Amino acid sequence: MPQRSTSGGSITTLLFCVAGLYGSFISWSLLQERINTKPYGYNPDTGSPDFFKAPLVVNIVQALFAAIVGLIYSLVTSKGNPFGLFFQQDKVLSRQYFKSFVLISITSSLASPLAYKSLKHVDYLAFLLAKSCKLIPVLLIHTTLYRTRFPLYKYLVAGSVSAGVVLFTLAQSSKGKSKSSINDGQLILGMVQLVGSMCLDGLTNSTQDQLFKLNSNNSKVASIKLTGASLMCILNTFMFLISFGYALVFKYEEEIGYTLNFIQHYPQALTNILAFSILGAVGQIFVFIILEKFDSLILVTATVTRKMISMILSVIMFGHHLTALQWFGVGLVFTGIGYEAVAKSPKKENKEKKSQ
Repeated sequence: MPQRSTSGGSITTLLFCVAGLYGSFISWSLLQERINTKPYGYNPDTGSPDFFKAPLVVNIVQALFAAIVGLIYSLVTSKGNPFGLFFQQDKVLSRQYFKSFVLISITSSLASPLAYKSLKHVDYLAFLLAKSCKLIPVLLIHTTLYRTRFPLYKYLVAGSVSAGVVLFTLAQSSKGKSKSSINDGQLILGMVQLVGSMCLDGLTNSTQDQLFKLNSNNSKVASIKLTGASLMCILNTFMFLISFGYALVFKYEEEIGYTLNFIQHYPQALTNILAFSILGAVGQIFVFIILEKFDSLILVTATVTRKMISMILSVIMFGHHLTALQWFGVGLVFTGIGYEAVAKSPKKENKEKKSQ
């Protein structure tokens, strides 16, 4: 997607978008923790806490709302049907788009529920830290599949972020388990699931990069081009169809039946899931607006600071207690991510190009 400098948009637009991104994704993050890690009540027979345990349903509802919002966004900005991408005169190009979307929709559909399952074994703050480390799986996928070489600072950043997550997780293992916590303390299993989810995210992001390259390489023959809005709409539509179809055929009792029964006892769960899905869909719109009107450096700065605020609010609102070692791990993660943002700035890149 073409990026514009800050001169392409006004300060008022920037402030509005950053405020929208903060408001939607900070609330989204708090609801994510509430839905997946906090009990909605206690079983009257056993006295054990009742947690919501249907992550696939959360993924289905979120994909549905994101697809609807993405369709509206695409119709408003592009004045056309985003699915026209698959009905171009060049049939080979249409098939290439379709195959790529099937691949990334499958990897995305697998990544999110797998990440939610890891919350049974790892602390939510460790989950939040690890999900901030998108650079690591992207580096891994590009290096192994596409044989891409990266500058040294990217590997240093990945090392800093990895060390921070490891320190935070090891410090967590020394804590006792709360009776009202879903965390069962199986850190190794949780981290394996989390790493698996991150690798699937890395494959998704890398394939999306290839989609936009396909878009630019065939600009002369493509009658309809891929945009951020159409990507959001089509990807989430495919994710909804795949996840809902799988749940309906193979996981009806475990996911759909369980959810219907759960919300009968705890109606607040339905309210939380719907709010979570709507906030996530709206937040994606602000991400695309910042990318289109400003640049990726501003987006990275906004998202990194948002994650820091989300973590601080999680500590305050849900009563987390961090040790000095855990705070040090947090510092390593955000120092690495912050340095990457500075290193990717236009001035820094221009200097590197001139020195080459």
